[in-house]
Amino acid sequence: MIHRILRIVAPACFIALMFAASASAAEANDQQPGNEKEAKIVYQENIVFGQVHGAGLLADIAFPESKRPLPVVLSVHGGRWRGGHKRDTSTIKVRQWAGFGFYAMSIDYRLVGCTPAPACYQDLQCAIRYLHANAKQLNIDPDRIFLMGQSAGGHLVSLAATLGDGPFPRTGGWEKASNEFRAVISLAANYELNTLSWGNIWTPASGDPIAARKLASPVNHVRKEMKPILILHSDNDRSVPIDNALLMVEALQKTGATHTFHRYPTAGHMQVTEEVIKRALEFIEKHSP
Repeated sequence: MIHRILRIVAPACFIALMFAASASAAEANDQQPGNEKEAKIVYQENIVFGQVHGAGLLADIAFPESKRPLPVVLSVHGGRWRGGHKRDTSTIKVRQWAGFGFYAMSIDYRLVGCTPAPACYQDLQCAIRYLHANAKQLNIDPDRIFLMGQSAGGHLVSLAATLGDGPFPRTGGWEKASNEFRAVISLAANYELNTLSWGNIWTPASGDPIAARKLASPVNHVRKEMKPILILHSDNDRSVPIDNALLMVEALQKTGATHTFHRYPTAGHMQVTEEVIKRALEFIEKHSP
């Protein structure tokens, strides 16, 4: 299964990597930066993908050297929009995913303690536009951009799948670029904010906060034509109750939207584990052009 995924997702010239033998081997490589040259993996920290009032929006990236455009996985961290960062356990390990044949990008975004919502969402949108605006320079395939987020990051990528730009102005740069992508992987995410215990953290600087949370709830924008979405959630998630995810699944089922749902009994508030990586790669294979 792993090798078959690589043949579809990754360019042919990287099949020789053979998934770095296994996901665990790639993870070991991620912990040893000195192996990048041998593995032909380029790794860069704190690249600027956008600017807001002169302040840079930062990402870590990694990719295998290739003569053919690469698929992209864009990772968005959790932390209830007020914490977390692009290298914590809620994110992918970019060098590991580069070993799988991807242009891997993990972003930071403005946290609510600095700039109120929806700034974090606008930063995600900026990152997607950055990829399109620089696709040739980055050697990526803009038709194979996949978004992956955990918890609050899962909420943000799910909102991208359902709402798109919505009423939020484009900030950070690349205002005329596309914000299209192929599909979304949503892990332990929140989909309805007004009934979530910590949903009130999403409070804009002005206006009706309840209305703002309704607008920012992906479940309220589900439609048949939305981007395909993979949902992974656990029954014993204490941060985002399973009922929140089931609301989303029910809405997806009612509209006939393309989706896959994996439900776990005792996985807690799920992080990016080997199980999650396996399911994500299966989903990406299924929805790759």
